[in-house]
Amino acid sequence: MANPNIKPLSDRVLVKPLEAEEKSKGGIIIPDSAKEKPQEAQVVALGTGKRDENGKLIEFSVKAGDKVLISKYGGTEVKVEGESYLIMREDDILGVIG
Repeated sequence: MANPNIKPLSDRVLVKPLEAEEKSKGGIIIPDSAKEKPQEAQVVALGTGKRDENGKLIEFSVKAGDKVLISKYGGTEVKVEGESYLIMREDDILGVIG
């Protein structure tokens, strides 16, 4: 996966949605219009970090390369060289997979 030239700010994270399966478990091919929006993604880049009320930097709970579960409708979609990415707050990441 190429790293796009996007640097998120504050507590935002750039993720690459992982595509849903194109076949059902029974072997039926699922058309694009019927696929659910992917809820798994891979973290590509982290923002500059959020600060608490005392100005102390709060560390991210995720790191680049992590496979994560994301909020179904969270984030803002951006396209770079034909590839789709999402920029979202770390709070929109529900958990790390694996």
